[in-house]
Amino acid sequence: MFITLIVLMLDVFHFGWSLLSEEDMYRDADEIEKEKELLIHERGSSEPRLSVAPEMDIMDYCKKEWRGNTQKATCMKKGYEEVSQKFTSIRRVRGDNYCALRATLFQAMSQPAELPSWLQDPELTLVRCRCSTLGFRTLKLPEKLISKYSWIKQWKLGLKFEGKSENLVDKIKESLTLLRKKWAGLAELRTEARQIACDELFTNEDDEYCLYEAVKFLMLNRAIELYDDKEKGKEVPFFSVLLFARDTSSDPGQLLRNHLNQVEMFLLAYAVCHTIQVYRLSKYGTEEFLTIYPTDPPRDWPVVTLIAEDDRHYNIPVRVCEETSL
Repeated sequence: MFITLIVLMLDVFHFGWSLLSEEDMYRDADEIEKEKELLIHERGSSEPRLSVAPEMDIMDYCKKEWRGNTQKATCMKKGYEEVSQKFTSIRRVRGDNYCALRATLFQAMSQPAELPSWLQDPELTLVRCRCSTLGFRTLKLPEKLISKYSWIKQWKLGLKFEGKSENLVDKIKESLTLLRKKWAGLAELRTEARQIACDELFTNEDDEYCLYEAVKFLMLNRAIELYDDKEKGKEVPFFSVLLFARDTSSDPGQLLRNHLNQVEMFLLAYAVCHTIQVYRLSKYGTEEFLTIYPTDPPRDWPVVTLIAEDDRHYNIPVRVCEETSL
């Protein structure tokens, strides 16, 4: 039974970015063609690129996207019907290897809440001072980690930075600084203004992908902390035991080389201190239909909710249904 539990958790654990999943292999032609459609205007358009589309009725979206009668389409329809009992609308997220991270970060940053305490951690930033570009002084976390773990220099920046002569430390510092600055700016706005500003932020590709590099670095930092605690015999979340039980990620160095560009949902949740609950439509009718990352989150963590059609397609449900009573 214990082995069965581990297999089940590994299946849930790897539910994130993948270049090719079993579900991808068995999609029909319409679904493959749908993936080619972007949530953005063509590059020649004067309109901004949209990483997160405007909201629409959730069942209208379902009817538009899942018209067939295949087994998968039927499962998706039933899943959306179930989700529509909780949420009335949906915002479609551009599907690629950053989709889960994009959906999580967008929702977390758009929520009406104060700047997260972990972004105010003195370990992350030095004293505030005037800066001609970003408004904050340099960050000390990147230098601290890279000086201690030289293998971090193997870090590969995302595709958006390929061909550019980027200094790794400087780019990570810039990305972390930008994350803090943008989140702090959003935290000062009221709900409607905050949503508008967040929408605008996620139309700026350069800023958007800098934010992803920042979160990836925070995920790596969290992985290092968990690994060190495990090696010292301290109690750690069970997912971190599984994380370092794989042949391809027996330590943080291997995790960096082999898996950092594949989102680990548990690790993402711990990095941004948010509970991530995911409606996994392909698991409709099973206990895995609604999956929580982590399984036993701290009560004070904010919650973000996602809808997953498969490993590369995460959308955001919005507008919670109002409860009525007789």
